[in-house]
Amino acid sequence: LMTVAPIAPDPEAVRPVFRRLRELQGALARQWPEQRWDELSMGMSDDYEVAIEEGATMIRLGRAVFGPRG
Repeated sequence: LMTVAPIAPDPEAVRPVFRRLRELQGALARQWPEQRWDELSMGMSDDYEVAIEEGATMIRLGRAVFGPRG
């Protein structure tokens, strides 16, 4: 599953978005246990730490690695 949270000045403001996706992952895993629900792709350069705290297994760090687009 993947989500992109809204841009927010405070990374804590998007924590509920990440938490909700993790909760959805759990619900889907209970409903369809024969499927794999291992991955949670969420979090970008500004909010990846919160995403990891909420269970992200993949993050996107383009700007943190390569700098702003020119």
